[in-house]
Amino acid sequence: MAAQVKFYNAKWCGPCKQMKPHIEKLQKEGYDIQEIDVDEFPSLAEEAEVRGVPTLMIYDNDGMQERVVGYQDYDRLKKRIDIYS
Repeated sequence: MAAQVKFYNAKWCGPCKQMKPHIEKLQKEGYDIQEIDVDEFPSLAEEAEVRGVPTLMIYDNDGMQERVVGYQDYDRLKKRIDIYS
């Protein structure tokens, strides 16, 4: 199974806005990335213990493997996700 990623973000978050094009590019390349707005879905953010945005949580067959907090450029995102794919 390819890695699954949850991207916790907010509309007002500058770093989230900067990451959005990278996330969209990865999605177009076939990466399974679910976007979760912490203001629209606060219970999901709370359940995942998200304390700041942007936060990416990377999952594989064994569950959550890595939490990446803060801005990441395209190359870093791709490398982090590919570890678990």
